[in-house]
Amino acid sequence: MFRILPYILATASLCFGAAIDANNYPRAAEEFPLANPGNVVAHDPNILRDDDGSYYLFKGGVGITYYKAPKLSGPWDEMGSLLDGPSIIPKENRTRPWAPSVLKRDDTYYCFYTVSLPGSEDSAIGVATTKTIKKDVFWKDHGAIIQTKTGPGSSIFPFKGSNAIDGMVFIDHDGKAYLNYGSFRSGLWQVRLKDDLMALPDIKKPDFVHLADTGKEIRNDIEGSFMSFHNGYYYFWFSQGECCNFKDDFTPVTDSKPYSIRVGRSKSARGPFVDRNGKETTKAGGTVVYATNHDRKVFAPGGLGVLAGKNGERDVLYYHYLSKDRGTKFKDAELGYSYLEYVDGWPVAKKD
Repeated sequence: MFRILPYILATASLCFGAAIDANNYPRAAEEFPLANPGNVVAHDPNILRDDDGSYYLFKGGVGITYYKAPKLSGPWDEMGSLLDGPSIIPKENRTRPWAPSVLKRDDTYYCFYTVSLPGSEDSAIGVATTKTIKKDVFWKDHGAIIQTKTGPGSSIFPFKGSNAIDGMVFIDHDGKAYLNYGSFRSGLWQVRLKDDLMALPDIKKPDFVHLADTGKEIRNDIEGSFMSFHNGYYYFWFSQGECCNFKDDFTPVTDSKPYSIRVGRSKSARGPFVDRNGKETTKAGGTVVYATNHDRKVFAPGGLGVLAGKNGERDVLYYHYLSKDRGTKFKDAELGYSYLEYVDGWPVAKKD
């Protein structure tokens, strides 16, 4: 559970897409590449590539721990904690915010984070800001943007009936800001934000869209949404399945399957998003881009993000993953990444 969309260039070329060539798209687990190792322990990693080319990785825990590295493979230098104490949001587990998602807009860095007990729906997504990222320099905590079950606005749809976790903020072509969020329950949602990225224009009348749903009544196992942009399309990413509760034989303790990374796309940042077979993500659609492979050397990848390529570089899909060589517990998750190529407009994971 968990998740920066760089600014979308209005000059990006449009890609109208052609029919998918099934021979060029992965069809089975053995066709997915091994992960490039990030060499750092992280569950639900979130990565910011700063203007100087440095990488910052943020992960949940006491104060939200973060690291700095010259490249994705490390070495990663621990920078300390983002917050100087518990979140100011008055909910349980506020000492250990999780699922951070960071972006930079103009001269300000924003970190969107979750406060909730795992498995609870009494949740909130908050935001903290800073003008500079330096070791042991704490960010200013502004508190909750949205809340579910209890707190201001929690009785209003779609917050009533959804779960305010795994927040990710992005900005579209027109400069409008949106917050994607959600996990299980009623699926994944999107709400419009004010230009300051810290509140909704009207909490009593949220401007929302439904992004994804599996249709399962008991275990609607999707979470961790992310948005990227490439050649005229908005790509809506999410993790589906079980993230971290597995038996020694690798089977989930729940009635689910191991995490996999899925995607839909749309010409609009508000959807509807469809997979490569034309199925909407609100109707259990979603093309699998990365999943368990190489006899579980990569197991249950998810908690993803996408770094947009610069100066002709390829986009990078990053994620956490488990492995039969390390273990299948929450603490065993490590950073991995793959390069993205686009086959008829659909992303394909590549090792190099």
